[in-house]
Amino acid sequence: MQPSLTDRFGRRISYLRLSVTDRCDLRCSYCMPKGFSGFEEPENWLRFDEITRVVAAFARMGVGRVRLTGGEPLLRRHLPQLVSQLAVLPGVRDISLSTNATQLHKHAQALYAAGVRRINVSLDSLDKACMEKITGRDSFSSIMAGLQAGKQAGFSPVKLNMVVMRGVNDHEIMRMAQFCFDEGFILRLIEAMPMGDTGRNSQYMDIGPIRDELVKAFQLTPAAEELGGGPARYWSTADRKGTIGFISPISQHFCATCNRVRMSVDGTLYMCLGQEEKFELRPLLRAGVSDAELESAIRNAIELKPERHEFNSQRHKIIRFMSQTGG
Repeated sequence: MQPSLTDRFGRRISYLRLSVTDRCDLRCSYCMPKGFSGFEEPENWLRFDEITRVVAAFARMGVGRVRLTGGEPLLRRHLPQLVSQLAVLPGVRDISLSTNATQLHKHAQALYAAGVRRINVSLDSLDKACMEKITGRDSFSSIMAGLQAGKQAGFSPVKLNMVVMRGVNDHEIMRMAQFCFDEGFILRLIEAMPMGDTGRNSQYMDIGPIRDELVKAFQLTPAAEELGGGPARYWSTADRKGTIGFISPISQHFCATCNRVRMSVDGTLYMCLGQEEKFELRPLLRAGVSDAELESAIRNAIELKPERHEFNSQRHKIIRFMSQTGG
């Protein structure tokens, strides 16, 4: 094991979010614009062997958590094969998946068998018409089927990500919380981020007052246990059977404890969602760099990681869409 991966601000990097495709079968209003066609060409996607080399290099430097994202990762063919390759890498101790769940009923069992143990599912509403408005597709029934397939496969925990949007779905938060409590899911409420025109037009809401309402309504107290390696701050019911996480990148940023980087489907490392610093690994991989050279390149990339985002002061800075970065 090499020395741990630490940025110039003393933050240890322990989490890699790995996009396996920039395609998606939905068009969520805050993520990808309708009619968008600027997808990466398949010949520029990292192959499974290239992805495995990158993850192995990160793992040798102490990065033990890997999350597969997109786009919609389940649109990448043979994804369980990639999972099985990553699961046996020394140092990789946690493989999770972010999905919209429309395809999950087809793949849940195979993904679990390959080594995925935790999933996050995007679900912004329990109203069929509202979901169709947000996602641009008739997606609700397939997502519900995917959630049940996930439970049956054994994923634990199953977290539901709800991007809170004023005048769109904010009236459903109490209902969504009760649904998650009843089903054994963990709800996570997320502030919309101003990435691209889609993100900036997403009716941002400060979730601080929402948290206060939920704490009072369900007698929530701060959760003591860690529930993944991410930025959510969790609160639980007295019996610990109900948990809600709050992700507040705008109203209460968590940059000082940021522990992650993202890699897009073409092998570009992004150091921060709210900054432009990036480092391209694909040219190095296809030029035949050694493992030592690859690790050195990753360390150089981490040196580019900024201290914090500037979503509050420069809302128009990031023109790329969330789907292009990796969720």
